[in-house]
Amino acid sequence: MLYILLTAIIIAVDQITKFVAINQLKGQEPYVIIKNYFELRYVENYGAAFGILQQRRILFIIITSIVLLFLVFFLYKNYKTLSEISKFSIALFLGGAIGNFIDRIRLGYVVDFFRVNIFNIYDFPVFNIADIFIVCGTILIIYIVLFEKYEI
Repeated sequence: MLYILLTAIIIAVDQITKFVAINQLKGQEPYVIIKNYFELRYVENYGAAFGILQQRRILFIIITSIVLLFLVFFLYKNYKTLSEISKFSIALFLGGAIGNFIDRIRLGYVVDFFRVNIFNIYDFPVFNIADIFIVCGTILIIYIVLFEKYEI
């Protein structure tokens, strides 16, 4: 139940921040937080991570649906044998994936709004809260697969 709640909180925070981004940033100049490093900039992402594969909405909906169904089924079948870190990482991933999935279904694109420039060396692609949790969940899952002997 705790991990379902965590997933729901991630989805809620993601959707609330996107709602605010649409209402406060869309059609506006970027809001600078730290000059030359961090700003809030509204972007409609019609592609996947980092804007790749633009205009492939149906493909993303199908792939995301398959991944989400697989993960929910996997959790259901293995919940008692999974470690807490495994459940936690899957909850993070699911929260982020569902948040972006909602955008694709509802809007036809994903709302991104965080823009980071890393030491004027790399202008990172604009991202959102859901992306943060997808990345964190994925990193944890990779760690578990690589370093935990009896996991997944």
